[in-house]
Amino acid sequence: MLRAFAAGFFVLVALVSFALAQAKGEWTVKAPAPTKRTEVAAAAVKGKIYVVGGFQQGLSFITPAVEEYDPKTDAWRERAPLPGGLHHAGIGVVNDRLYVIGGFEHALLSIWSPVTSVYEYDPGADRWTVRKPMPTPRGALAVAVLDGKLHAVGGYNRDGNTGAHEIYDPATDTWSSRAPMPTARDHHAAAALGGRLYAIGGRLNRQYSQNLAVTEEYDPATDHWTRKADLPTPRSGTTAAVVGDRIYVFGGEAPAGTFRENKAYHPVSDRWEAQALMPTARHGLGSAVVDGRIYVLSGGPTPGGSFSNANEMFIPPTAR
Repeated sequence: MLRAFAAGFFVLVALVSFALAQAKGEWTVKAPAPTKRTEVAAAAVKGKIYVVGGFQQGLSFITPAVEEYDPKTDAWRERAPLPGGLHHAGIGVVNDRLYVIGGFEHALLSIWSPVTSVYEYDPGADRWTVRKPMPTPRGALAVAVLDGKLHAVGGYNRDGNTGAHEIYDPATDTWSSRAPMPTARDHHAAAALGGRLYAIGGRLNRQYSQNLAVTEEYDPATDHWTRKADLPTPRSGTTAAVVGDRIYVFGGEAPAGTFRENKAYHPVSDRWEAQALMPTARHGLGSAVVDGRIYVLSGGPTPGGSFSNANEMFIPPTAR
């Protein structure tokens, strides 16, 4: 009897432990990207994922490379490169077109020259088109889509951090300005959920020794920003993705190293929740959502100039 009770108890403990683990989501390692990169931009269009630009390992230069990943076949292929190499660019998707906004390029002796460029990509035609430039040159900005328009917030320009908040309308190829982000910063993440825009974390003056935990919410109806619950750990060089009613923030870097952190923000309750840790800690990574799964791609495994071709898929508990 005692032996049977003990066996049953251990089975119960195992089941409870498994259920608790599942409540934080789970990770699966997928086919690695062809190229090891960092400081990339990534987005999904019609079920395919595009990893764009960044720094490429080996050649140690800013790359215009574009690689497409098909989650259904777990396979990669090269696509038409960007018109010019960029790193730390913003990215967003409207009406099945991908838009790459801002970033840094190589100019004269600097690899940190901020740009105003806007490139539109048509996956069906595998073609890039130059669109109207952004008013404020900046890199390490964040971009999110609200109501069919791309909001470009923050970043680093030629003088330092900016809180610039500029909106691009692809339908008219025009830009307009809105209330600036209260905390000027760079290397932050942005996401849109419930008709609001969220700017999360980041750093000051491109220094990851000056990381921030600040979360700010923008209401387009009132053109007003509101401070929300801080990210539990100050981080920069992160990526964010939305599934269901939560924003997931992955990775980042600090002087002590890179992060495996995966935290979910619930705007309705204004609370952060710990999720299953990333298999590979990294910064300068990208993310994209297909069928409720979040693919977390590329990025540096150590602070500063490091590279990976990691492709890890996260299944949020709300997507199970």
